[in-house]
Amino acid sequence: MKSEPPERRRRTPSVRLRRPSQAGICCLFSGEMLHGYFSGIRSSIVLRRLRTAALFVVVFGFFYVVFNRAFDHHRILFPDYFVPSTHIFPSLLSDSLLDSGDTNLETVLKEASMEDKTVILTTLNEAWADPENSILDLFLESFRIGYKTSRLLNHLVIIALDQKAFMSCKRVHTHCFALVTEGYDFSQEAYFMTPDYLKMMWLRIDFLRSVLELGYNFLFTDADVMWFRDPFPHFYQNTDFQIACDHYSGNSTDLKSNIPNGGFSFVRSNNRSIQFYKFWYSSRELYPGLHDQDVLNNIKSDSFIIDIKLQIKFLSTSYFGGFCEPSRDLNKVCTMHANCCVGLGNKVHDLKKLLQDWKNFMALPPKLKMSPTPSWRPPNNCTLALRRHFNMSGIGNGTRIDTLR
Repeated sequence: MKSEPPERRRRTPSVRLRRPSQAGICCLFSGEMLHGYFSGIRSSIVLRRLRTAALFVVVFGFFYVVFNRAFDHHRILFPDYFVPSTHIFPSLLSDSLLDSGDTNLETVLKEASMEDKTVILTTLNEAWADPENSILDLFLESFRIGYKTSRLLNHLVIIALDQKAFMSCKRVHTHCFALVTEGYDFSQEAYFMTPDYLKMMWLRIDFLRSVLELGYNFLFTDADVMWFRDPFPHFYQNTDFQIACDHYSGNSTDLKSNIPNGGFSFVRSNNRSIQFYKFWYSSRELYPGLHDQDVLNNIKSDSFIIDIKLQIKFLSTSYFGGFCEPSRDLNKVCTMHANCCVGLGNKVHDLKKLLQDWKNFMALPPKLKMSPTPSWRPPNNCTLALRRHFNMSGIGNGTRIDTLR
């Protein structure tokens, strides 16, 4: 008889849970850590950017306050070529005598300039504005009676060297600027080669440099230059610096024989002309005791001029004459300068004759104007005074020359 098989154990159904493998645990652990890690990085970056932005704002604000206060109190000084000309040559006249616009050189130049930023400049002191012997009146009259020159008065800026000259300018002209220097009185008639005379001449050179740095071309003219025709058509193109002469050799590029006169010059604003005027001004130390015109005569052939490639031309006395060397043809003359003359009274006397000769010429019928007859009367007062002057002793030691040139 077969034995019964042992009774099988009754098993309860159950679900067996697998234990996660070691690799799975590692992966799960790494993912959680990376998520937290990158979240931390993002938070750190945001905080760092916020701190950087805040630091920038603080630093910028700090330097803004410091620099703003420094500028306001003029504690920061820049080299001259960074300083506006109105800071170099401030007007010292009281506000009651000056309109607000007149205190700013650039404003005056802008109002007077031509379309190509060209201005006409002259200087004036009290002596030359004296109503009894006014060079200024004769100067302005020449523009009015000249041939097509009256319109050029719109572009003329008169640089007054003293308070009375400025007030005289404002009475008769639109564009005036007060160039008053503290500690110096340039109101009286100048004594040739005295310290004040030299300072006045060199002040003018440095002032003209500042005009060039403002980007303006200028035609500088002494107030004892009479204008009879528009000179601009007779200037050379592509020339940086061109100047009238006491003696003209016949060659516009002749550096050796031409004798320049600083009382009439046309200068275009560019880096070459600015460097030249700086060089000219600094050369006064190489030639102590000489005025600007004599220094120019000494440096016109200097190697520095060649190095900067400055284009220089000399203007013919056929168009730009003077008492030294007159323009003979009244059908060509543009300007006449009362050079080679001493004594304000002599200068005024002979300039009045000159203006009358021009009026007589303009009143002639066209056919007679073309004849060789019209000419200037000789400036006898100036000629005689000059002869007496050179016979005097002590030239350069207080001998009076009542001219800015």
